[in-house]
Formats: sequence, C-alpha cells, structure tokens
Amino acid sequence: METPAWATFPHPVNELAARTVAGGVALLTAVTLATQAWWLVPLLVLGFAARVLAGPRFSVLGRLATQVVAPRLGPARMVPGPPKRFAQAIGLVLTAVAVVAAAAGTTALTAVLLVILLVFALLESVVGFCAGCWVFGLLMRWGWVSEETCADCQDIGARYGRQPAGRS
Repeated sequence: METPAWATFPHPVNELAARTVAGGVALLTAVTLATQAWWLVPLLVLGFAARVLAGPRFSVLGRLATQVVAPRLGPARMVPGPPKRFAQAIGLVLTAVAVVAAAAGTTALTAVLLVILLVFALLESVVGFCAGCWVFGLLMRWGWVSEETCADCQDIGARYGRQPAGRS
C-alpha cells in the first residue's frame, strides 16, 4: 500500500529549518517549564505528531520555519529526512509521556521529561547536534534500521565526527 502524498516526510530536509523548529520547541518548552503551564504540553505533542506524520505540512511551527525563517537564514543546507523524522518521533513519545504524567498530577516527572526535551532541542537548535539523528545512525550501523530506509544516511556518523557507517 502506497503512502498518501499528504503523509510523506520530506527527504532531504533543510537543516536550517530543522534547527529553527528545534528552537521553537525549546522556546515553548522553556515557557512551559518556567510558568508550569502544563496545559501547553499537548501543543508540543500535536506539533510533533504533525511533523512525524507529514513533515512541516501540518505543523504551524514547521511551516513558519520552512517558509518564513529558514529562507532568511541563508542558502538551504540539505540533510537526510529519515533521521529527522526519527528525531521528531522521539520528541512525540517524550511529550506524550509528559502529557500523561501531567494528567496524572506527576508534575515532577513532567518537568524532568520537559527538561530532557529542552536540552536536546537546544543542542539541535544552537550547535546543530541532532541526538535523534545520532541514534538513527547507530541503529543503522547495528543493522536495526535497513540501509534501504536511507541510502543518504550511510555517512551520517561522519557528520558527528565518527567513521561513516559500513566503513572501517
């Protein structure tokens, strides 16, 4: 069965847009933590879900990043899409668990999960280190993600200072 066009993730993606989205996630997460406005966490979940499902197409933050902010930051720097989708999926799981924790009244766990999200969003946004992409590269190297998933990802490890996958 073929994936509908509206539910496809872009490949490749503009790294500047991805870093802009991460900056927006960091900002919303920081505001949520600072104000303890736990009702904002579902907004994070919805954004991650939209981006996992269809890239920036249905995400307000994704559209803002790809259509407004990133084009003003300079020429696009294209990177493989599958690792970015994987990173968004990790964010979705993390924020979904945070919503459940908040609903259960476990605000300490909610805060811990959001601090973890904040750290990784800042790493992506500020220094360009995508932890989800790094994990995706490890999973490919270990054979848990097939090479067919992302032929362009074979050298993702080199981006973070390691030997490319499959080379010694």
